[in-house]
Amino acid sequence: MKYLPLLILITFLLVGCSLKDYKHTSSKIIIIKSPQIKFSDLGFIRHSDDAIEVELFVAGKVVEQISINHLICVSDGCMSKSGFNKEYLNKAYPGDILQNIFLGKAIYDAQNKIETDDGFEQIIKNKDVHITYRVNSEEIYFKDTKNKIIFKIKDTK
Repeated sequence: MKYLPLLILITFLLVGCSLKDYKHTSSKIIIIKSPQIKFSDLGFIRHSDDAIEVELFVAGKVVEQISINHLICVSDGCMSKSGFNKEYLNKAYPGDILQNIFLGKAIYDAQNKIETDDGFEQIIKNKDVHITYRVNSEEIYFKDTKNKIIFKIKDTK
């Protein structure tokens, strides 16, 4: 009986990070720069309606795998979305920001969203962030100059 709470915790973590059946897969050039993460190379983004998996490669080898559903799982383990933001990005970011960036969806509840001919753009400024976010058919571009965070996701052509 004394191991029951540990068994429940392990089961919860394994289910949270379990393999999913992804409907869409695409290879991308992915650039991520933050105080905690630095990456620039090929990656695969797989997603279904409720889950995303990002595999990051360097010289043809997987160096990191990020799974996003109700938790965000990385090689260091699984954590809540707000916990991930606090540890790797910025604690002021909304919980869904990472999955919205990888899927090219609006962030911050579509605040200041301006439709363009080929997508949309958002400029978000407040005491915690200064974000320029653009999504079009060629790339997804996110830059927070206040917190020195950049995401660029481009098709491999």
